Amino acid sequence: MGRVFKYGDNIDTDVIIPARYLNTQDPKELAKFCMIDIDENFNKEVKEGDFIVAGDNFGCGSSREHAPIAIKASGVKAVIAKNYARIFYRNSFNIGMPILESEEAVEKIDNGDDIDVDFKTGIITNNTKNEKYQSQIIPAFMEKIIAADGLVNYVRQGGQNE
Repeated sequence: MGRVFKYGDNIDTDVIIPARYLNTQDPKELAKFCMIDIDENFNKEVKEGDFIVAGDNFGCGSSREHAPIAIKASGVKAVIAKNYARIFYRNSFNIGMPILESEEAVEKIDNGDDIDVDFKTGIITNNTKNEKYQSQIIPAFMEKIIAADGLVNYVRQGGQNE
């Protein structure tokens, strides 16, 4: 279970991790400034296992891989959005961070709700409202990349295309 930090549509990578903080590759340093331009308390309040829920086109903007790295290093268990910018979508799986698409969940989940996700079934449980929503199921190949903590580790462990 984790608490929801909810944002709107078109959250771009410069909002997720502003360019002025891209002078490091250290995930923990990036996490200190994650979402700072849209939510100055995010890095102080987010805890391991929390979730980000957002509207349309999450992760649009520049193709920086730092954005999903900053979110993952912040302790976020998964991002749930209506849909994603394609490069952010792929970068998230490449670094081993699960992301889900569910319009229903985004419409019904409120900021601060307590939710949990069953990644095998795609069921999102809203414990605050006692509701369940269906998300797209993560493809088996992507699950293996997430389990390996990213594409590089997956390949190092001998992963192959299926």
